[in-house]
Amino acid sequence: MENVTYYPISFPNLGIEWNPPVNIEIPFLKGVSFNLYGLIIALGLVLAVIYGLRRRKQFGLLENDLLDGVLCIVPFAIICTRLFYCAFKWSEYKDNPISILYIWKGGLAIYGGVIGAAIGIIVFCLIKKIRTGAVFDLTALGFMIGQAVGRWGNFFNREAFGSYSNNLFAMRIHESYLETPEKVSAVWEKNQNVLEHAASIGKYSDYIQVHPTFLYESVWNLVGFALLHFLSKKRKYDGQIALGYVAWYGLGRTFIEGYRMDSLYWGDFRVSQLLAALTCIIATTILVINMFRYHDPEKLYVNTVKQAFVKEDLKKKIEKAKSDKFLKKLMGKKPTEEEENALEALKKELEELDNAQTSPAEETEETEEATEEETKECEETEE
Repeated sequence: MENVTYYPISFPNLGIEWNPPVNIEIPFLKGVSFNLYGLIIALGLVLAVIYGLRRRKQFGLLENDLLDGVLCIVPFAIICTRLFYCAFKWSEYKDNPISILYIWKGGLAIYGGVIGAAIGIIVFCLIKKIRTGAVFDLTALGFMIGQAVGRWGNFFNREAFGSYSNNLFAMRIHESYLETPEKVSAVWEKNQNVLEHAASIGKYSDYIQVHPTFLYESVWNLVGFALLHFLSKKRKYDGQIALGYVAWYGLGRTFIEGYRMDSLYWGDFRVSQLLAALTCIIATTILVINMFRYHDPEKLYVNTVKQAFVKEDLKKKIEKAKSDKFLKKLMGKKPTEEEENALEALKKELEELDNAQTSPAEETEETEEATEEETKECEETEE
């Protein structure tokens, strides 16, 4: 493992100082350690999935569909998050392209992840024949959770901070974490101002005092999640919550990105700030237009797949009954007649539900046959 010195982080106006670890070593596994940045990103993902499992029925998604969706969407999001960042920092990777894989060292661009997730959702919905708007809505809420938690990975990595600040939440970090002029010439003048200020801080003369932009964004996303969580229970159409996410996140990122000293640049423009502003305007415009349109609640995806949940619950009950029956046999006990009858009743109910779901072609044939029979009866009556 590399011998790297990690300096303390402090919030002087709050009286807090801490030297957080970057890696966690496993005591009983010598030489094995886990990067906290990666663990926190993973924690955000796990919490998002747990939330999704609890809310899935309200969006019309079966449990298996949601888990399949995670397996399909997450790889797209991770790959695009990294590629987006590396594309705008190519000068740092062109001499050693393999370093693109070192994601535990930081260097993920959230807008790349959003684009990747959108591609993954479209692919997944085409395969599963699920309405994309419903999946976008639930994924957007998951993104809010993942981003609110994941931003703390930047704290442990000592990155994603802003320019000089002396507000209540101002953060002091060692100047060695500052970008060099060769890396970010466009913001070096601001860096110099920060360094000049650092000289007046006494024992912290080799420290810089900055905006904790990771904290701003984490709190912004947490507030956004709370708002969208409650709004999602009263949504009028599929895709509404996803638009709300784009508008809310875009608004916050537009301002927060202005403080950042490690932004990705396209010419003179901060890439994330430009994307945030444009997507916020577009999403807000669509939301406002839809406020004046009528949306039939019966057309929400969740209201078109109610029978699927009845089948899902029946299958779970059958599996549980079979499992209980098997365990009893292992213990040398015989299932009671009442339990056997209950299991058979569940199977019969599921079979009847399956039989009731006839295809449109079958329904048409049945309707035509019924019409022919009615016509014959009418002719016989007239005779």
